[in-house]
Order: sequence, then C-alpha cells, then structure tokens
Amino acid sequence: MLGLLLLQVLASCLWLGHSEVVNSFDSCPQFFYDGIPPDGALNPNNPARICQRFNNSYHYATLYNRVRRIPVYSAYKYEPGDDKKPQKWWMVEPQLIDRNSLPDMQYDWALIKQDIFTLDQIKESQAIPDDYKGLKDLDRGHLSPSGHQFSKESMMATFTLTNAVPQDRTLNNDKWNKYEYKTMENNAQGCNNTYVITGAVPGNTYISHERVNRPSHIWSAACCLRDKKPLKAWGAIAENNRNKVEVVSLEELEKRLTDLYGGRVTLFKNACSQK
Repeated sequence: MLGLLLLQVLASCLWLGHSEVVNSFDSCPQFFYDGIPPDGALNPNNPARICQRFNNSYHYATLYNRVRRIPVYSAYKYEPGDDKKPQKWWMVEPQLIDRNSLPDMQYDWALIKQDIFTLDQIKESQAIPDDYKGLKDLDRGHLSPSGHQFSKESMMATFTLTNAVPQDRTLNNDKWNKYEYKTMENNAQGCNNTYVITGAVPGNTYISHERVNRPSHIWSAACCLRDKKPLKAWGAIAENNRNKVEVVSLEELEKRLTDLYGGRVTLFKNACSQK
C-alpha cells in the first residue's frame, strides 16, 4: 500500500512538472528544421515558448509576447489536407496563467465556468476573444493557418489567440490569403517536407484599450526539403496596413527583419541558406 501511495505521489509530481509553456522547444522540436528555432534577436522580454497542444497532441510551436499579447511567431510543417475549415471557436492558453495548469488549450468561458480562472486572471497574460470584438478593419489573423494543417484536429488547434494577431482585414482576406494558399502550394511543389515560420513585427498602436498590439508587418519564411536536403527557400513580408505582399528570398527577408527588429535575425540558422 505504501509503495502504491509513493507511486501516486511521484506521478502527481511528474504531472505538475509537465508544462506546455516551456523553457525551450525541446518538447516539440519537430516543427523546426533540424530542430533549431530562430535565434534570440526575435525574443521579447519575458517570452513564453508554447508547444501548442490540443487533444493530447502537439500541432505547432509558438513564441509568445506576454506584454504585447501577440505571438512573435508560430512554427509548423506545411501539410495541407482535405478537411474543411472548422468553426471559429477561439481558445486561450491556461499555462500562461499558471504553468501547472491544464496542458491543452481551452475556451476562456469553460475555464471561468469551471472556476479554474477568473476573466481577469486570463486577461492578464494574453488576449481573449472579447479583445477582437467590434473591430471594423482588423481580423484575427492566423500565423499558423488552419488550411496548412493536415487533420481536422490540427486545424482546430490553430484557433487559439496565442496564434493570432490583429491583421488588416483586406490584407488577410486578399493578398495574404493568396500567398498562404496559392503561392505556398506552387512553391512547395517537389518538396517532401516544408518547414514554415510565420511572425509579426510589433507595431506602435494597440487595440482593446491598449491591451493587444497591432503589428506593423506580417512575415513568413519557408524551407523546402527533398530527400532530407534543402531544395529551396523563400520568404514573404507585408505591411499591416496595405494590401500588398512581397515574395522575396530568405536572405532578403532576414535582412529586412534584422532592420525591423534591430538585431541580426537568422530564421533557419543558415541551414537552408541559398547563398
């Protein structure tokens, strides 16, 4: 009986230490080429590294800015499937509030109804659905889009506000959408695996009573592999107040991001360089 009790205590301790808001991305390296995330130039103060977990599975990885309440980037493998886009029920990340909380993303109303957290506790660390209500010219723009995921479960996992930024509505529905679904499909032809990192450069304005930052730029980078070797790479960048997307080389994107972030940005640690 004593031995069984000790095992139960040990299991409980192991569970408490099991966090999806992690110190590093070692729990979900599969979403980065060669298992290596971008360098520290993108890191904000007090960042949160999230292995995005839904229904007991990891689906992509996100570096989150707790202060601005937007993701810095989401990293994933480009694996579009045939499932239809799920209903837009947006979730939040419990472990941004308490590292020992539920490991899966959850609905804010469910956390409140079950007396797990109050609304104020949730709002302190992240955006909530109400932050995006009533916006006339902005959408909740996915960084890891649902249409780039293979299964319905993975598509649903993209509907968390730790994966969304206030994005210009026209851009999101027109030029950026065309990049995500037409350019990506064309460019990924002949690739066995395509690793993607999509991010947002913090801007100078906010929504929802200064709670959630409106990015100045949206950007994305892709590394295409054939037979485990880099075949090609590319990038895209858009100002978040214009309906225009520039498709550029990976090197050009890194150069522009270096200027925008004020520190050298290397997205794939030069492992996918085309120089």
